[in-house]
Amino acid sequence: MQQELADWILEQTTDALVYCDTDGVIARWNAAAEALFGFKRAEAIGVSLDIIVPEHLRAAHWEGFRRAVAQGRTRLGGRPTRTRAVHRSGARLLVDMSFALVKDPAGVVVGAVAIARVAADRSTG
Repeated sequence: MQQELADWILEQTTDALVYCDTDGVIARWNAAAEALFGFKRAEAIGVSLDIIVPEHLRAAHWEGFRRAVAQGRTRLGGRPTRTRAVHRSGARLLVDMSFALVKDPAGVVVGAVAIARVAADRSTG
């Protein structure tokens, strides 16, 4: 029941959840990720994160990704950041995204998870 509950929570959260392995291959893609990025789950699972990373940001993305996996920590320590992403249509997205490494019980990095949403307009409220 606990695993089912965890799956329900991850699937039904309103923020996009993308999990990838240490090679950057997508292994989890929730309904909110489908809505935000436009790719159906079947199109995203098993594919590189490059499908949502703008081409001009890929070199920096992969440098930071590999460094985080090797060091066992992210540069931002889980704090959200505003960044660019790409929709399936090719449209550019401005998103607020947080990243975390996922580690097994022995502390070995097994992947990374990103939580994203359309960037909020900071000039309001």
